[in-house]
Amino acid sequence: MAYERIERYDLETTNALSEAYKNVIRLIGEDADREGLTKTPERISKAMQYLTQGYTMDAKAILESAKFHEDVSEMVIVKDIELYSMCEHHMLPFYGKAHIAYIPNGYITGLSKIARVVDVYSRRLQVQERLTEQILSAIKDTLNPHGVAVVIEASHLCMMMRGVSKQNSVTTTSAFFGEFEKNETRSEFLKLITNKLH
Repeated sequence: MAYERIERYDLETTNALSEAYKNVIRLIGEDADREGLTKTPERISKAMQYLTQGYTMDAKAILESAKFHEDVSEMVIVKDIELYSMCEHHMLPFYGKAHIAYIPNGYITGLSKIARVVDVYSRRLQVQERLTEQILSAIKDTLNPHGVAVVIEASHLCMMMRGVSKQNSVTTTSAFFGEFEKNETRSEFLKLITNKLH
């Protein structure tokens, strides 16, 4: 199905990326043919295909695959969802955790599917702000809940390894829809995850 993870790599794509990375290795002043680097271009090629597999995945299909009718309207929270993504500005990783809640309006989805939605959008070239909004929109559009809340906290290697070199900085982004736009509901959600936020 559209949301399955890559297990096989397209040979043509792998070869083309491998050749490109071989040129990169040469351009930075290394010997691409020395023993330690001969297989590196192929490894990077396969790693990049894995890290960007979100382009071939469908978040709404994932949620629909485990969508069930339930007459519940209490807040559902999935906390501490690990995420790994690539900053689109420098193609360096950023990583952290997502905390997601929704208030059902007749339908729920499998809890693991919420985590899979995070993978769909994080396995692309990203900015954290857009990632937060995309996760919220997928849940909102598929489940039509009374409300959705998404909070992401992440560390960005583009800030830690280069530029300002701030190793301990953490970026937090949030997006709220529906009932979570009300102070009382939003505060309840934030209180429930507050021990997880820095």
